[in-house]
Amino acid sequence: MLSQGVKAPSFRLESSEGGKVALADLAGKIAVLYFYPRDNTPGCTVEAQDFRDRSAGFLAAGATVFGISRDSIASHCKFRDKYGLTFALLTDADGAMMNAYQAWGDKMMYGKKIAGVIRSTVVIDRDGKVARHWPKVQVKGHAEEVLSFVRTLSAAAKAKPAAKAKPAAKAKPAAKAKPAAKAKPAAKAKAKPAAKAKPAAKAKAAAKAKPAAKAKPAAKAKPAAKAKPAAKAKPRTRR
Repeated sequence: MLSQGVKAPSFRLESSEGGKVALADLAGKIAVLYFYPRDNTPGCTVEAQDFRDRSAGFLAAGATVFGISRDSIASHCKFRDKYGLTFALLTDADGAMMNAYQAWGDKMMYGKKIAGVIRSTVVIDRDGKVARHWPKVQVKGHAEEVLSFVRTLSAAAKAKPAAKAKPAAKAKPAAKAKPAAKAKPAAKAKAKPAAKAKPAAKAKAAAKAKPAAKAKPAAKAKPAAKAKPAAKAKPRTRR
């Protein structure tokens, strides 16, 4: 049995009204999920008609009804049209949702234990949590019992007072400005006595002048070369 207040298992199934229906689509709404074995069987037909006849009551209480079985969409549409059902029928072909909602398991049929769909109903509240679970439903009077519970659930939700707004936090007084720190008197700079000028270094005594180099005696003039005597003229030859 699903515990009250637990988060409802997620699902996403094809609908007789076209498209798919997911748990996320039901946020903020009350949802009635009733699981049944098969379309067009005696007990399932009576149960569907009972929910149909109370459609206005569920609508007024803000609840949406869904019938769920493993039948095909084509079968669902025929079943819906034949009995004028006013709510969507969902197809859980592989039984995954039924397993999650404990609507599949062993049951007795004609004295034999078989595995199959367990007729059951789950109401999910506006917060997506299990509000109530009916396992192993008896058809007679069941739809009326579910409607009565949904009305109570809806009324309780409306009666909840709105959460009080928290008062605004009081503004903290501004921190007092600290007085400006007194300026410290400037430290008197002690004048350092001027450095005594060092006496100019005594000029080194001028280097003693070196004695002038003695002048070399002028070279004696060489005597002029004696002129060679002119060559004597040769006597002309007479012809």
